[in-house]
Amino acid sequence: QVQLVESGGGSVQAGGSLRLSCEISGDTSDGNCYAWFRQASGKVSGKAAEGVAIIYKNGGTTLYADSVKGRFTISQDGAKNTVDLQMNALKPEDSGTYYCTSGWVNRNGRAWSSAYEYTYWGKGTQVTVSS
Repeated sequence: QVQLVESGGGSVQAGGSLRLSCEISGDTSDGNCYAWFRQASGKVSGKAAEGVAIIYKNGGTTLYADSVKGRFTISQDGAKNTVDLQMNALKPEDSGTYYCTSGWVNRNGRAWSSAYEYTYWGKGTQVTVSS
């Protein structure tokens, strides 16, 4: 089992920045990646959740949704056992609940962007960007 706890959400104006952090505990050998998803409203749903960014444990490969490329950066701090999401130049459409997730996800294709590929989920942290 892997436990994931998100923090760092809040309210900012458009153009501002936030840094989300995901604290990881439990069996950290379970899974080959960590990712951030977001959902505009409601409880996380496989259909509605949008994959934002992923970082693979082996080699640190990162991938991003087109909507956040150049603005968001995902990183892993092994010493602190956290995975962070630095979000810059925020837009109102970035608003939503952000979830940290982990699992065994194929490196090929777009599998990483499907919420169904992941096993463990945090409870989420709310991000609100006002115009």
